[in-house]
Amino acid sequence: MQLIARAGGALYLVIIVIGLLGEVVVRGSLIVPGNAAATAQRILASEFLWRLGIAGQLVLLICAIALTLVFYLLLRPVSRPIALAAVFFAIVSLAVESLSAVFLQQVLMPLTSSLYAQAADPQPFQVQAYLATIAHNNAFGFSLIFFGVECLIVGYLIRKSTYLPTLIGWLMQLAGLCYLINSFCMVLSPALQGMLFPFILLPPLLGEGAFCLWLLFKGVDMPAWEGRTRAVGTLSEPLLPGGRSVQPE
Repeated sequence: MQLIARAGGALYLVIIVIGLLGEVVVRGSLIVPGNAAATAQRILASEFLWRLGIAGQLVLLICAIALTLVFYLLLRPVSRPIALAAVFFAIVSLAVESLSAVFLQQVLMPLTSSLYAQAADPQPFQVQAYLATIAHNNAFGFSLIFFGVECLIVGYLIRKSTYLPTLIGWLMQLAGLCYLINSFCMVLSPALQGMLFPFILLPPLLGEGAFCLWLLFKGVDMPAWEGRTRAVGTLSEPLLPGGRSVQPE
């Protein structure tokens, strides 16, 4: 289990690094808020960087699928049904996030077509590309609603586990709450979201970063893990009449 925990920490680190690079280095440097023409010019001038960001997003999604399995294996001794609930929310979140990656690819379609080079007025193509960046932001924001619920569930399971730090469980639940607030503000009050962003995402960075590093360098408390799994195994064994286990003694 220690190997699985450390593999999860490594996967989580890759996800965090790729996510930050994609947001800050790629989209943060190429998208000019409210200016479709300048955004199009920057993307065309750094087309490979934009494509690299899309490829990185795909790698992130692959790692996130693997990390979902790691979370389930780590947390199922606490409660298999609740751990499965976290998996279901993760699947929906990743499906919506995959759609957001499609919009990143869609940004390039009008800008790299032959029609763009021949157009007397490139503005419609630039606007189409810029709207795709907005669609990406919206889809990603929706994915964080389901991921926020996943964080709440994972945090609860961590707190109840006894083999992972309770504080990290609380931090993960705080991260989930912040994701939910940010995404619902995006829908209900964009002005409020603008006031909260990016500060609302600092607790998630702290909580997820702490969980990532703990898995990577500490793993799980093996005596507590073994005790929990033995207890679960004993309780889940079918019993014969009279309370005897069906397993041979």
